[in-house]
Formats: sequence, C-alpha cells, structure tokens
Amino acid sequence: MVSDQNRAVIEMLRARPAPPPGLTFAEMRAGMEAMLASPIAADVTCTRLDCDGVPAEWIAAPGTELERAVLYLHGGGYVLGSVTTHRDLCARLSRAAGCRVLALDYRLAPEHPFPAAVEDAVAAHRWLLHQGFSPGRLAIAGDSAGGGLAVAALVALRERGVALPAAGVCLSPWADLAMTGDSLQARAALDPVVQTAGVAAMAVAYLAGADPRSPLASPLYADLQGLPPLLIQVGMFETLFDDAARLDARARCDGVEVRFRPWDEMVHVWHLFAAMLPEAQEAIEEAGAFIKEKTS
Repeated sequence: MVSDQNRAVIEMLRARPAPPPGLTFAEMRAGMEAMLASPIAADVTCTRLDCDGVPAEWIAAPGTELERAVLYLHGGGYVLGSVTTHRDLCARLSRAAGCRVLALDYRLAPEHPFPAAVEDAVAAHRWLLHQGFSPGRLAIAGDSAGGGLAVAALVALRERGVALPAAGVCLSPWADLAMTGDSLQARAALDPVVQTAGVAAMAVAYLAGADPRSPLASPLYADLQGLPPLLIQVGMFETLFDDAARLDARARCDGVEVRFRPWDEMVHVWHLFAAMLPEAQEAIEEAGAFIKEKTS
C-alpha cells in the first residue's frame, strides 16, 4: 500500500512553480542545490578528497567496513547535481550497505560534454583499485543520469580490461539519450519530475553533437556481456520507466544477472525524499542489502 507521505510528495512536486524561461545551467544548478541540500545525520562523517583529479567525498555512517566501498554517481541529466544535492542519499546508502560511499563530483556539461563524465567515473574506480580495494569488495551506483553513467562506466572498464566491481545499482536510470521510450509520452501526466522537453535539452548539452545511441552515452545500446549483477529500481509513475525496463531486458539478453524492481506510484528518484517518504528509505535499504550481499 502506497503511503500518504508519497501522495504529499507528489502534490508538493506538482505545486512547484514552473521555472522561468531562459534560465542558465548555472541558475538551474543553484536551484537544485537549494532544493536538495538537506542536513544529514549527525553521526555521518564527510571527507573531501581528490581522486586523481576528480573531486569527491567519502561519506561514511558509523560502523562501516573500511574494506568495502560504493562509488556513487549523482543524477541531474549530466548538467546538474553534485555531492551536495545527493549527500543525504549517499549517507543513507552508506548506513544501509555497511560501507563507505565515494560520492563523485564528475565534470558537468555543457562545459565538459560527453564522454567527460564517463572518463571521470572510470578514473575514480581506478583510483579505488590503486588504494588497495579488491574489485570484489566494490560496487558502483547512481541515480537518473548517474544510473546510466554507472552502466556506461562498467562497459568502459570492461573494454579497457580493468577489473570490474562486484555489483551495479541503477536508481531510476536514464539509459537512452535517443529518447525512444514509449513511457516518455504514455506516463507524462503521471510524472511531476521528468518531461521530454527538459531531458531532451540536457541530452543536447551533454552529447554536443555525439551520437545519442553511442554505447557509452546510452548504455541501452551497449553490449552488456560480462557485467556484474545489477539492481535496477524504477517508479511506476516515471516517464523514464521504459529506460529501466529495456535496460533490464537488454542486460538479461546479454547474460547479466539482474534484479528489476518497479515501485508502485513512485516518481523519478523518489530516494531523494527519504527524510519524509518511507518508500524512499525502503528502496535505499533494498539497494544497501544488494550491495552488502554482492560485496561481502
């Protein structure tokens, strides 16, 4: 049964005033920071660091196992978002998975278009290996664009012969920058977060003329053979539902172990509302349990 809190969250999102036309990406970034920069639990430690040139932050709940870690890639359509917008989600994931989370501030478009984000994610995984982490004790996770980026990074690592992590977690992944999913239109009236025009503009900014079906931009079109087990979570109200469902089908076809988890009446990356939404905390707990299972 869907909680009353979820209905309140959806009403809140639908009541937001439409952004004024002509906003710059810098202004949109500031707006996202203001909306999502929420306090984290007092017992969580956050430590800024540099991963071979890529800024990041270790986020750790108490009692975490230091030999295991999750590389986390935030969402925001490759043009928005940061560690700040996703710090609370990462803190909750650290607690649920029982390990530290390395939240990455990968480069954003349009200043740094494709494949800059992929290169930064690959560099961060290599950095973790150079720190002495066993690949079997690592996972890579992300939401929205970060969910697609997580799979793209796995493909890039496999192509370069780098040892892969033990698991991947995709929360509401954006996996098709060609925008061919039927749900973009079929679920538009349900989704208060993602609409076609907005993500299309983000895709143009990120791709900068590159083929939207490039496997490292849209992992839906990649050969996924040899990738580690994946958990894919998606809300039933999402316009990007078909991205997740087709990524699941593609991975299974390529022999990848997948747990596909659609959540009734959830919106895009509902995990970000865990402070008020029980289904968000439940989904994070599920992701943490999956990571713990595969990396322990």
